[in-house]
Amino acid sequence: MNLPSRVKMVEVGPRDGLQNEKREIDVATRVSLIDRLSAAGLPVIEAGSFVSPKWVPQMAASDEVLAGIQRKPGTVYSALTPNMKGYERAIAAGADEVAVFGAASESFTQKNINCSIEESLERFRPLLERAQKDGIRVRGYVSCVLGCPYEGDIDPARVAEVSSALMEMGCYEISLGDTIGVGTPEAARRMIGAVAAKVPLEKLAVHFHDTFGQALANIYAALQMGVAVVDSAVAGLGGCPYAQGASGNVASEDVLYLLNGLGIETGVDLQLLADAGNFISHKLDRDSNSRVARALAG
Repeated sequence: MNLPSRVKMVEVGPRDGLQNEKREIDVATRVSLIDRLSAAGLPVIEAGSFVSPKWVPQMAASDEVLAGIQRKPGTVYSALTPNMKGYERAIAAGADEVAVFGAASESFTQKNINCSIEESLERFRPLLERAQKDGIRVRGYVSCVLGCPYEGDIDPARVAEVSSALMEMGCYEISLGDTIGVGTPEAARRMIGAVAAKVPLEKLAVHFHDTFGQALANIYAALQMGVAVVDSAVAGLGGCPYAQGASGNVASEDVLYLLNGLGIETGVDLQLLADAGNFISHKLDRDSNSRVARALAG
């Protein structure tokens, strides 16, 4: 079996997780969450998003969050930046790297940002050129890779085209996101196979939501294909905005338990990770969405 010996876990809870929570979390709590995740050994933590607070109020004051964290040497603290203004704010706040967000669905792109896929990618070009000059690495997200709330199934060839375009513009890593969590392992394999024909496997990451309970199975399928970067959110933070009552991100604790069981190295401490998840779940006044965290708590 072609499993990687080591996997890089990318923790998206403080950004992708919290931005989909109904309750807004204060800066001190966000800082404390990130510090706990750093202590657990996560190598990459998405600390915030530099979008208009009018659209995503949960991500307001991301500059204060980045200013307040205790930076652990070797840990990368990243931020989502939709445009040049966001990029400049993120760099001024001390983000180590930034991310841009595309989609493999025309309908999703039109409804979200009112332009075509091609136009959305062109908007990123000046940001990527500037980042290259500044020596800042840029990660590219592709959403709706296994399904769209408006179009249904997505052609893997479309995902490959968008991923390839982002790589050619300068993204060092492409995160493939099943935004509505409808994918199954065989669909994930087909999609990754199509993308890997245009983008080297070592540049790919997977970002599976758990709406239909398939995220861990999909991650295992991706690992079998040689993907060695996995996005997840501590405590399974973040609902799915397209499926009422559905869970969003796969829980980091559950992903780590799977990786530990496969003998794959991560450098992440499961108990400290679960503690961080319990901390933020308590602040949100609810139980953790991680089955592993609930099992560890007895």
